[in-house]
Amino acid sequence: MNEIIYRPIGLIHSPYIDMAPFQPKEGDTKGPFVLELLPEYETALQDLEYFRYVIVLFHIDRAKGYNGSNVAHPPSLGGGTVGLFASRSPNRPNPIGLDVARLLRIEGNRIYTSGLSALDGTPLIDVKPYTKRDSKPDPGKGWIKGH
Repeated sequence: MNEIIYRPIGLIHSPYIDMAPFQPKEGDTKGPFVLELLPEYETALQDLEYFRYVIVLFHIDRAKGYNGSNVAHPPSLGGGTVGLFASRSPNRPNPIGLDVARLLRIEGNRIYTSGLSALDGTPLIDVKPYTKRDSKPDPGKGWIKGH
């Protein structure tokens, strides 16, 4: 297969320096959480303010890295394992993060959001509007207990 190369469109600013939560929390008050796009992408934000949520794609640049193992050890399993693609582990062949965050406001080339699961300075890959079509009514629990 051919190599795929992405270039960041900006940076994520968050209060997390060394460790971020595994899942974003909408009511996280540790913020601010800001997607700072490169100036040339400011006009690409036109009409995004009409959406309540955004899909945030980012490069998990400080993950430990993929070591070739196709299993993950989710903390909630207490030592158990699942297949890597049945987990949200950041240590993947392509360390791409995905969060859905509430869009609070846009100021120039900055998007202010609710909580994110990204470290401060994380490269931003893309931003997309989250719509009703993105929501599925029956996602299932999978192996996750109590959710």
